[in-house]
Amino acid sequence: MQTFPLESINVKEAMLKQFKLVDCMTKVFPGNEILTRGDLGVVPGLNKPETTKNVEHVIADFFGAEDCMLVRGSGTMAIRYALYKAIKPGKTLLIHDAPIYPTTKVSLDMFNINVLKVDFNDLNKLRDILEREDIDGALIQLTRQKPDDSYDSQQVIDLINEALPKLPIVTDDNYAVMKIPKIGVEMGGTLSCFSTFKLLGPEGIGCIVGPKDIISELKKDNYSGGLQVQGHEAMDVLKGLTYAPVSLAISAETTQSVCEDLNNSAVSGVKRATIANAQSKVLLVELNEPIAKEVLKSAKQLGAAPHPVGAESKYEITPMFYRVSHTFLESDASLEKRMIRINPMRSGPETVKRILNEAIQNVKAEKAKHSNE
Repeated sequence: MQTFPLESINVKEAMLKQFKLVDCMTKVFPGNEILTRGDLGVVPGLNKPETTKNVEHVIADFFGAEDCMLVRGSGTMAIRYALYKAIKPGKTLLIHDAPIYPTTKVSLDMFNINVLKVDFNDLNKLRDILEREDIDGALIQLTRQKPDDSYDSQQVIDLINEALPKLPIVTDDNYAVMKIPKIGVEMGGTLSCFSTFKLLGPEGIGCIVGPKDIISELKKDNYSGGLQVQGHEAMDVLKGLTYAPVSLAISAETTQSVCEDLNNSAVSGVKRATIANAQSKVLLVELNEPIAKEVLKSAKQLGAAPHPVGAESKYEITPMFYRVSHTFLESDASLEKRMIRINPMRSGPETVKRILNEAIQNVKAEKAKHSNE
C-alpha cells in the first residue's frame, strides 16, 4: 500500500509555534489574568465571559485571522456552524470524491446540502468542474480520507480561489492543527474548523477561525447562555494549544522511527508498515497472518490503549493499538483482518515495538497450542 501522509513539522518548528502562541498571549492578557481560571457567564454587552473573548482574540492572532469563535460540540459542531453560515442549507457543496467523515455526513444531511464530488488528487478534473458547475462552497478535509489520497490542500485551495475567488471554502482541520505548517485559513481558506480536545484541550470544545463578518454572525446566532464556552474552559483550550505542537512533533518522530524499524524486520510477524493520516498520523501495520483482531486484544493486556478518547487528547498517554478506520475500510474491507493502526501517543519507539512483538507472539503461541490439542 502506498500512502501520502501529511508532512509533519519537526520539534524545532513546533517550538517556534509554541513561542509564537505565548507571544500572542502576552499581547492580550495582563500577566495576572493568565494565572487565573477566568470568569463565567454572559457579561453584559459581550454575552460571553471576558476570558473567552480574549482567548478567541489570541487564537485569531496566532493563525493570522480576523476572528475566532469557541463552540460547544467539538470539531463536529464547528464544521456544522461553518456549513450553516458559509454554505447555507439546500446549496451545493464541492467535496473530495471519498468516503465522507460520518459526523460531517450528518451535518450535510441535516442542512439538505447537495454534494458534488470531484477527485482532489486530479487538479485537471477539479479545474474542469469549477468551470462547468454551479457551486456554492467547498469543503476540504486536510487529512486523508482514502489510503491513496495525495492532494496538496494548498494547491486545491489556490485553484479554487483562482477559478472562483468569492467561493467560501470551509476546511476540516481536525488531526492537522499544530502538526503541519499551516491550517486552512492560513492557506487562503475562508473558515478553519477543529476540535481543541484533539489538542490537549478540554472535552467538547470546538474552534472556528476566519473572517469577522461571518464569525460575528455566528456569535449572534450562538447567543444562548448555555452555549457559551466558560472562562476556565477557554483557558484550558489555550493551555492545550501551548503544549500540543511539541508533544505532537515528538509523536510524529516516534512514528517515523518505529516505521523504519518495522520495515527492517524489528518485529517478527510484520509484513510491512506504512505511515498514513487515518485520521491522525499513525502507523498502519500489515501482519503476515490474518490475526489483527487477536493482536489487538493481546496488546490491550500488555498496556496499549484499545481505543481513542479524543484522538490525541490529554488523556491518551500510552500507545493506542486500534482497528483501521472506517473510511479506510470502505476503500478495502480486507484490511480489517490483517492490519492494525498504532498511534504512539506519548510513548517511545521501544515501548511500541515491545508491545507489538509480545502481542503477535502471544497470539501465535495460543494458536499453536490449540492446533496441538
